Formats: sequence, structure tokens, C-alpha cells
Amino acid sequence: MPNHPEVSPAELKAMLRDGGELALLDVREAGVFGRGHLLFAVNLPLSRLEFHLADRIPRRATRIVLYDGGEGLAERAAARLAALGYNEARVLKGGLEAWRKAGHEVYAGVNVPSKAFGEFVEVTYHTPSISADELQTLREQGAPLVVLDSRPMEEYRAMSIPDGINVPGAELVVSIRDLAPAPDTLVVVNCAGRTRSIIGAQSLINAGVPNRVVALRNGTMGWHLAGHRLEHGQERCAPEVSPGGLAWARDAAGTVAGRFGVREIDRAGLAAFRKESDERTLFLLDVRDPAEYAAGHLPGSRPAPGGQLVQATDATMATRGARVVLVDDAGVRAAMTASWLVQMGWQEVYVLRDGLAEENLERGPHTP
Repeated sequence: MPNHPEVSPAELKAMLRDGGELALLDVREAGVFGRGHLLFAVNLPLSRLEFHLADRIPRRATRIVLYDGGEGLAERAAARLAALGYNEARVLKGGLEAWRKAGHEVYAGVNVPSKAFGEFVEVTYHTPSISADELQTLREQGAPLVVLDSRPMEEYRAMSIPDGINVPGAELVVSIRDLAPAPDTLVVVNCAGRTRSIIGAQSLINAGVPNRVVALRNGTMGWHLAGHRLEHGQERCAPEVSPGGLAWARDAAGTVAGRFGVREIDRAGLAAFRKESDERTLFLLDVRDPAEYAAGHLPGSRPAPGGQLVQATDATMATRGARVVLVDDAGVRAAMTASWLVQMGWQEVYVLRDGLAEENLERGPHTP
């Protein structure tokens, strides 16, 4: 007999659709997870369960379903969760194979929901793109263009498109008017592959940038496979935003937020959410650069740079149906990130108004 409550594939399917909070955890190691898993599963290996648990599932009364590949890992994980006070954990009966035999889809890869969403965005909005060869031809012709790399600096530093500028995803709308003030400048957004290129380019288009904006098809990978030279060790980044550029970005982000129904709350509203955090999960996320977060952040918040959050929500938030409050300094990065989370199906997403305008900020990096 199992030591912990079980759910059948049919029961789990119903839980995924009922709108309540649910954390679906695959407790196998990352390599095995990548070969096949449930769509909305978050990979939290048994070997590192306690290390990430409080960040990704902060409310101990959250419904949790654990599964494995039949190795007994889920039962062991359920025992650990119970010892830590997580008393609503259940095990998927028969694990991944039972889910498959019930006729449900199994997905390979990582960050699958976000990557699938990127493909949905491209098809829905008809996000324009450019091939590596087309971009190289324009560069050789001296056409007015700017290449913006939407990845974090450490990824950009490892390899980048020649002359590309590092502007991580959530920073694009903040910096664009200073980087491409002339409307005839072509704006090319790239990442390593596809998702962040598409989301970044469409963010600028949604914001109403007057320039032609395109995603670099297949990113640095496509550039390399086309036989073009990559740069390494570069640290080009956007200059400090000008007052005019910031004013434009605030107006643009406000329009986008209104279009997609992004809600604002004030500090009193956040305090009320905090008081209810035993009944409703609250993720308070700072979408600025990690260095900005370390220099001063709202107590209880966690760093989640905006463009990367959209790319990998599962690496930050394991509880679907939770409340999400996003914080930054000027509201632009939070509003743009929130607009994408809303479209991804996160129904309670808020931007904290004047979130950093207080004196008791904490300093230092986040330690899970």
C-alpha cells in the first residue's frame, strides 16, 4: 500500500482544469525530465528539493502532485514534504507511464510552456523575423540597423552577434528610444534560439515603436549554423536611459498594460495580500537586473528579471493559480512583463505602484 495519498491521471487532469492552486512537481533529475514530462510540471529533483521548495511553493497548504518514472522518488519526496509541513501533497498513481497510457501528451525539452507560448505569439501576432543571411547582407550594405540581444549579460558575454548590444528582455522598451531614435533604423532582436527573440520583438511592436522591428530567426544558433562569425567576451550594453526615453517608455508600457488588463495595486493592497498569504500563494517578484535587486529591494521580494521570467516561469513559480505582484523602479519593466504573464494564463498579476519608493529596502543578493 502507498504511504501517501494518490491521484489518478483523470483526477490530476481535473485538478489542472479546476482553477485552484496546484503545484505539479516532477522529482526526477533534470536530464531525465527533459526527455519527457507533463506539460505544466516543474522540475524539482528530489536531490535538491529542500533547496528550492520555499521559493517555488511558499504556501505550505498548497495542493501538490508529485510524480516520477516509477523509481519511487515521488513517495520519498512526499515524505520529505510532510516533514516540512506540506500536508496537501499527493502522488500520481503509476507516475509518468500511467499518464501516457491514459492517452495524455508527454513533452520533451525544458521551459516547454514558455517556448510553446513563444510559438503561439509568433503565429497570433505574425511577429516578423529575419534570417541570419538577410541580416548579414544588410550589415555588409551599411543599412541603418541595431541588433539587441535580449539575453542576460552572462549569456551575451559567452557569444553574441557582431555589434550586438546587450538589452535583456524587460529592458527593451526602457532603452529603445535611446538606442534607435531614428525611425528608419531597423531593430533586430535576438536570443540564443527563438522564444526570447519573438517575445522581445513583439514587446517593442506592442509598445508602438515607430521603427521596423524583427526577430532574428533562430538567434545566435541560427547565426552560427549559417556560417557567420560570433563574438565572445563582449560587454556592450545600453546607456543609462534618458529622461525623454523613460517618459516614452512609461507611456508605452501604460498603454500595453491597459490593453491586456494588467492591474495595479498600492502598498496597502500588497499588505493585504501578505496577510492572506496563508490562504492564497503570493509571489512578489522584482523584475529588474539582479545587480539592481542586490543594491536595494523590497523586503520579501525575489529577483526574477522580466524577460527571463517569461522565458522560464517554471524556474520561479511552481504554483499555478497563485497571485503574482511584480516590482521595479519605474513600472515599465513590471508592466511589460505582466502583460505577457496575463497572456500566458496567469490570471492574478499585479504591478506594484511606486514599489521601491520607501526607505526600508533590503540589500544583498537573494539566497534561497
